[in-house]
Amino acid sequence: MIFYSNWRSLAAYRVRVALAMKQIPHEVVTIDMLGGEHQGAAFTAVNPQGVIPALRTSDGQVLVQSLAILEYLEEIRPTPALLPPDPAGRARVRGLALIHAADSHPLLVPRVRAHLQKDAGLDDAAVQRWVDRALHSGLDAIEKLLAHSPETGQFCHGDQPTMADITLTSHLLAMGFFRCDASAYPTANRIAQNCERLEAFSNSHPLKQPGAPAQ
Repeated sequence: MIFYSNWRSLAAYRVRVALAMKQIPHEVVTIDMLGGEHQGAAFTAVNPQGVIPALRTSDGQVLVQSLAILEYLEEIRPTPALLPPDPAGRARVRGLALIHAADSHPLLVPRVRAHLQKDAGLDDAAVQRWVDRALHSGLDAIEKLLAHSPETGQFCHGDQPTMADITLTSHLLAMGFFRCDASAYPTANRIAQNCERLEAFSNSHPLKQPGAPAQ
């Protein structure tokens, strides 16, 4: 497998954690996002959307979108499981994951922030307010769903990490990168701390990847 990645990409982080959890061998190809390589002809031939990540399977197929890739990894390597065994549990985990991956994170990506500045004329302070709202509204919903459910355990669903934990830690990483205060979300923070004790999560941290800044 070939994993097209970049340290800056939270979507790539999500796939990186899943690959590490399932101990799936792969080659990493780093795409220079700051240099615009993700929008160049070579990479858009791999992923026409020009976004990270992408995963080329052993038979040459290219998969895109982080949650679709996680679902693929779950199907080819069922253990350790990213989804619980029961239908309602699987739906709950997917729902928690989608709050971040489908609702909050798409509002933060560089191309959206660039459009807000170029097309809507927002200054840096206004863009920061946009980001704050996106992150806080998403995490507020996640926190309430976690805190009020008997299904929540050491992790988002029971006592083993799932897809929901991967997206939760991605959300909290975004909070940190954009200097948003996450102290009002005790359940989410407790679960994220449990995740960070696992090598698959801690070793996948964006700032531990090739090309990341020293601090």
